[in-house]
Amino acid sequence: QLSCYGFKIESGYLLIPVSRGKRFRIPLTKHTSEVISQQGAKVRSFTLTRNRLSLCIARDPPIIECVSTVGVDRNLRNLTVGNDQETHHYDLSRSVRIANTTVRIIASFTRDDARTRTTIASKYGQRRTTRTSHLLHNATKTIVALAVQRKTAIVLENIEGIRSLYRKGNGQARKYRGRMNGWSFGEAQRQIEYKARWIELPVIRLSRRETRGSSVTCPRCGERLQSDKRLERKLWCGKCRIVMDRDMVAAINMARRGWVRFARSRPPIAEAQGRAGEAVKGNPTPTVIPGVDAPKLTQPTMS
Repeated sequence: QLSCYGFKIESGYLLIPVSRGKRFRIPLTKHTSEVISQQGAKVRSFTLTRNRLSLCIARDPPIIECVSTVGVDRNLRNLTVGNDQETHHYDLSRSVRIANTTVRIIASFTRDDARTRTTIASKYGQRRTTRTSHLLHNATKTIVALAVQRKTAIVLENIEGIRSLYRKGNGQARKYRGRMNGWSFGEAQRQIEYKARWIELPVIRLSRRETRGSSVTCPRCGERLQSDKRLERKLWCGKCRIVMDRDMVAAINMARRGWVRFARSRPPIAEAQGRAGEAVKGNPTPTVIPGVDAPKLTQPTMS
């Protein structure tokens, strides 16, 4: 491992001094060159190992003045992002198929050699992680880009400890528990947070208390929504007499509760106080919940 500061970056190459007047040249990828060429980006140091080069980059981006918030509801098969204006669904069902394929391949191993099975299983497990992370990368990149464009802070819920709901003995099928425990819910949050931090976009993390009932509370009247097995992920409001998608409902409610937190942290201006008061009262005006399916994020890949 090598770390030093006497280096230069010129014409897409990292130049490392090895002796007087001699430098070792390492070519940089197109993506890396684009990132370090951004305005205000500076390479502070680097770390070189046998098969990897890591650059430490510092950047001082301009502060984004957010005018609203957008909630992100994480689910096994989708990411739902939205507020009172509109909502988007980002399909992640392919990650479930990738996980099922990996489990099926590993279960088919018959060789009675623990070391060989572990090596091959690690290979397929790494492939599963890489493909799933790629799907999440495309979704989170779009989410953060739209948030910057519309000047909206991102609101996330706290779902730590959710795996305790899918333990053995909870009366759930083995395949169902395996599918839910294989859900990488923390990876989506990690990607959103570091991408938002790179461009100084505020990210609000609500507590469990603040998000309690967010997916079963009607965003129009505040009444508790009713579920029906025939409606699957749809919920029914008996007072408003409408059917709503529970993921959209959760995203809208989180956006409102996040705005209350965000408005409290800002200077006491009239607009912030007015928006916060409106959110606390439950937004008595009729709320339109338009649903928009996000565009296809990736090209087809072999699972």
